[in-house]
Amino acid sequence: MEAASAFTAVLFGLRGCLVQAVNGTPRPAPGALDILSVLRERQVPCMWLDELGASQGKRLANVLPDWLPGQALNDCPWPAPNACWQALMTLRSTRLDGCVLVSGEPRLLQSALNAGLWTVGLANSSPSCEVGSSQWQAMTEQARELARGKATLELFGLGVHSVIDHLEALDTCLADIALRRRKGEKP
Repeated sequence: MEAASAFTAVLFGLRGCLVQAVNGTPRPAPGALDILSVLRERQVPCMWLDELGASQGKRLANVLPDWLPGQALNDCPWPAPNACWQALMTLRSTRLDGCVLVSGEPRLLQSALNAGLWTVGLANSSPSCEVGSSQWQAMTEQARELARGKATLELFGLGVHSVIDHLEALDTCLADIALRRRKGEKP
C-alpha cells in the first residue's frame, strides 16, 4: 500500500467502523486491525472519533491497539468541523491536504466534508446496514445487497469522495484517492 504514505492523517469513526458489537461485546471490525497496522508501518498518523463520553469511548476502543489515540465528545456536535480539526491538531498534522476520514456515520462524514477532508463512506457501518444487528443477520443475502446499495447511494448523496463496503477495501480506496490527488483533485 504505497499510497498510504501519501496521506498526512487518517481519522476513523469508532462505533461501527473500527469497532462493532458482536452479541453485545465490542470487537474490532473485520479488517480494522490490519489496516491500522499497515497505516502505522507507513507512519500515517491515525485517530478514532466518536460522540460517546470518554469512559464509554475508551471501553469500546479497548479492543484496538494501545498506540491508537481517540477523541470522544467534542464541544461542538457533528456536523460542525471542529472535531476533525481538533483531532488533526492532536495528531500535529500541519496541513489539511492528504487528511482522510473513514466512517459510515453520516454526521461525522458531513463534519469531515465541512472541515475540508477527503471522505470515505463505509457502507456496512452506515445506519442503513447496521451489520452487527440481529435484524441484519436475519436478512437474506439479496436483502443485504439491497441495503448496501441503498447505503452507498445515501453516502454518495452526502457528497463523500469514495464508498467502500468494508475496511478490507480501504487500501485500494486510498490508492485511488492518492491517484486523484496526484492529478490535482481536491476534496
